[in-house]
Amino acid sequence: MKLSILIPAYNEARTIHLILDKVRDVVLDGGVVKELIIVNDFSTDDTVKKVKEYMAKNPDMPIQIFSQEKNKGKGAAIHKAIELATGDYLIVQDADLEYDPEEYNLLLKPILSGFADVVYGSRFLGGNPHRILFYWHSIGNKFLTSLSNMFTNLNLTDMETCYKLIRSDIAKGLKLKEQRFGFEPELTAKLSRVPKIRIYEVGISYYGRTFEEGKKIGWKDGFRAIYCIIKYNLFSK
Repeated sequence: MKLSILIPAYNEARTIHLILDKVRDVVLDGGVVKELIIVNDFSTDDTVKKVKEYMAKNPDMPIQIFSQEKNKGKGAAIHKAIELATGDYLIVQDADLEYDPEEYNLLLKPILSGFADVVYGSRFLGGNPHRILFYWHSIGNKFLTSLSNMFTNLNLTDMETCYKLIRSDIAKGLKLKEQRFGFEPELTAKLSRVPKIRIYEVGISYYGRTFEEGKKIGWKDGFRAIYCIIKYNLFSK
């Protein structure tokens, strides 16, 4: 089995090598092998240079890099990465250090046991480390998850999580449209309508960033998420 690790990157020159080290070093259970697909979203820093330097130093690591012709947004970068993925399953890995690749095996466990088609990594479950940051962000995340659950009839605890491990043929068949941070509610809405899909959730760690450290999501993205929850559950089926 192969896992495609999709990395959307925008101005992540400072940390991209660190996350690549973590992805390189993790040993996946069940003999699962890795491929890395990095989509550069028209970065204005040295992200591409850093990735190519890393590839030259790690020739045995299966890395593919694709550069967007203009800045299109995280969702659009993920769309392209899904298109390029050749693995049996895929997962999105942000290029920052908020999520720990060592925990891929937590998400793989229900897959390897034959129970799941999709596994969400919840930042609100379990006893793993969580950096203490923004109260209103946590309230916003829980509100968006609850609103999404009302429409999808799922009982998720973290709809907005980056870590969603998905069977590749399912992901490739969803016809995703959202190019920016509306990607998560759109994806969840469309996954919930896949016939007989088996969705699981496991607890993961979260090493969040402050805005000074590069956090990019803001209150406008929250309103967009509300719009997308309503749009893709009611008006865009």
